[in-house]
Amino acid sequence: MTDTNRKQRVVVAMSGGVDSSVTAALLQEQGYEVIGISMQVWDYAKFTAPDGEKFDTCCSLDDIHDARRVAEQLGIPFYVVNFEEEFQRLVIDDFVGEYFRGRTPNPCVRCNQRIKFELLLQKARDLAADYLATGHYARVERDETGRCHLHTGQDAGKDQSYFLFTLTQEQLSRTLFPLGGMTKPEVRQLAAGYGLRVAEKGESQEICFVPDNDYVRFLEEARGAGELDGDIVDSRGNVLGRHRGTYRYTVGQRKGLGIAHPHPLYVLGVDAEKRQVVVGGREELVSPGLLATDLNWIITPPEAPLEATCKIRYRHRPVPCTVIQLPGNRAEVRFTVPEKSVTPGQAVVFYRDDEVLGGGWIEKAILNVEV
Repeated sequence: MTDTNRKQRVVVAMSGGVDSSVTAALLQEQGYEVIGISMQVWDYAKFTAPDGEKFDTCCSLDDIHDARRVAEQLGIPFYVVNFEEEFQRLVIDDFVGEYFRGRTPNPCVRCNQRIKFELLLQKARDLAADYLATGHYARVERDETGRCHLHTGQDAGKDQSYFLFTLTQEQLSRTLFPLGGMTKPEVRQLAAGYGLRVAEKGESQEICFVPDNDYVRFLEEARGAGELDGDIVDSRGNVLGRHRGTYRYTVGQRKGLGIAHPHPLYVLGVDAEKRQVVVGGREELVSPGLLATDLNWIITPPEAPLEATCKIRYRHRPVPCTVIQLPGNRAEVRFTVPEKSVTPGQAVVFYRDDEVLGGGWIEKAILNVEV
């Protein structure tokens, strides 16, 4: 807290879960003027669950109700903002479009980038708030120059820094992650200590707008299957079988190919334009590097090749690499040891120890590191 005539005001993004609820309670305890906001981003009435089954989701009406009750319990103002149109345009349409372009998107990164830390942060500013706070397991530290540094959360199993590589210095300077130095069990213990009614609430699924986790069904309802069948071929172009849509496949996939073959086959790549799914042996999945586009650097952009570690998907173990800046906000990433299942559309995020340096979007795996 700074020495001012008023409390610092913080807007807390409240999802109705234990993490964001504890975030609000902690900040209130620390003396901030707390305002709770929930985002309505998806109309769950659009989805008809089979046999009336109820799914655990994020940002549903039940979650908003839970968030409101926690806000009432804490005695803080609470608002709901409707971002359905923006979420459709900026997250869902991107998700659908990427799959039909033969890529595997990460909607959680897009949601953080375009909804939480752009639109919701602007709402916080409209309310004259000093900060936006979320329940992410990550940490922001400021050096003596005032520059912000993004670090992983203390709980390695819950660390969410991978989803935050798009944040700018301005956004980081106005963001609080109170849970970054805690573990999930500690957060639940705090929730119980505060008497929060969501203390034992379960975890929500990763893709909030696909409640049954059947993304193929979702894509077909969103776009329509149409005439999207084509050939399954090997890396030499030999036809091995047929598929019913390239959007059904992602790099590294083994099951569901429907091909009789003496050796296990894996998806090596998807060419939506040619309507081809390329398959091959496990050894063909391995790549010495990748090409990344649309980079965002949290540190000062490096001029020379950068030695770092990187993650090529959320649950990926960070591996040593060299990042070489290329014209057009691109980079070539060379792995110290070749990696398998480099997937276009996913994010590659660069680290040095526990600090997030930046990241970008995987354009393609490269078989020859000379780009």
